[in-house]
Amino acid sequence: MSDLTIRPAEECQYDVVSLGEVMLRLDPGEGRIRTARNFRAWEGGGEYNVARGLRRCFGLRGAIVTALADNEIGRLVEDLILTGGLDTRFISWVPYDGIGRGVRNGLNFTERGFGVRGAVGVSDRGLTAASQLAPGDVDWDHLFGELGVRWLHTGGIYAALSETSAETVIAAVTAAKRHGTVVSYDLNYRPSLWKAIGGQDKAREVNREIAKHIDVMIGNEEDFTASLGFEVEGVDENLSELEVDKFAAMIDKVAAEYENFKVIATTMRTVRSATVNDWGALAWSRATGTVQATHRPGLEILDRVGGGDSFASGLIYGLLEGEPLQTAVEYGAAHGALAMTTPGDTTMASKAEVLKLAGGGGARVDR
Repeated sequence: MSDLTIRPAEECQYDVVSLGEVMLRLDPGEGRIRTARNFRAWEGGGEYNVARGLRRCFGLRGAIVTALADNEIGRLVEDLILTGGLDTRFISWVPYDGIGRGVRNGLNFTERGFGVRGAVGVSDRGLTAASQLAPGDVDWDHLFGELGVRWLHTGGIYAALSETSAETVIAAVTAAKRHGTVVSYDLNYRPSLWKAIGGQDKAREVNREIAKHIDVMIGNEEDFTASLGFEVEGVDENLSELEVDKFAAMIDKVAAEYENFKVIATTMRTVRSATVNDWGALAWSRATGTVQATHRPGLEILDRVGGGDSFASGLIYGLLEGEPLQTAVEYGAAHGALAMTTPGDTTMASKAEVLKLAGGGGARVDR
């Protein structure tokens, strides 16, 4: 088991709430940003994608805490969030000045990549409303206490946006803990977000402080190295049982330093090409030690963006349902694999598809 104490569903209005920025993703499809004449619009954001996955794939009750500039782009993002099924009452709407001098909405141009051409992301998110959301802008005790939330999810993308956003994360996670809400955090290290504000040193300073308040820590090997200072030694590009042992050794070091972590989970990805990756995951709890999900070598990928977020939502679903950690990590790995077979940041998988794949099902035609 995972050693998590989860509030009963009947005591809470929400199963999951995420804190983070929601951007408008502009997708050139099979083409390149630099030559595109048409873009498909999606919504997305590392923290948001997790709550949306828990709502749309697994049917749980969810909400997003974020901020948007009150203009037509913001209202488009809201419409996409509503389609995703999340409660929007905790969106802070910020007056727009007409050209974005003081506040704006985030844009994310994303190429999927193909073969030897890797995926490319170009974000345009300076001065966004979400990055300026302050700790006092949300009544945390009303949310976690009066309404009730079983699980809060946030992460290192949101924490990197500004000094204010990091402070807002601390306010949210401490309030959640005060009211018995389980807190998960995806390290999600992005060099582009940290390079102008102190780089890796700043990332470690911020994330180590936040980590003191986290129950379930999620990331890949780069995240744990860059954000918390732990390294996986000697892992080459071909995953083997020996290398699984090395990942497990890193997790043991993380658990020894952060005794508050109840669960640690890491995805393992080897990039063969933009469209073929090896994909797997590990999870740890003090009761079970390290368990490994089914490893999927040569996984074919359409759009890798959001695969880690869908892993997180599958894992969280299993834990919320009281499943053994082995089952929860299988749900996470299967959901991440399925999410990468469709375009966009967010999942298009069904719970039945996840459970089928996690249970060993294949890709035969369902008729």
